Amino acid sequence: MNICEVVGTNVRKLRQEKKLSQDQLAADADIDRSYLSEVESGKKNVGVEVLAKLAVGLDVHVTELLSGYSD
Repeated sequence: MNICEVVGTNVRKLRQEKKLSQDQLAADADIDRSYLSEVESGKKNVGVEVLAKLAVGLDVHVTELLSGYSD
């Protein structure tokens, strides 16, 4: 998996574990819901600021969103 797919998979998994809808997480992270959908599907390359917003919205450390990635 590439880094975008890893981040997307981790975001989706954590969001579902916390029983949040995409709308809820997008609002909490102050990003657009359609953008979040593309992140979760691995189609968007997430910048550092968005990565930090998602971590805050999910109440996790940024490293959890990168977990499982190896070069």
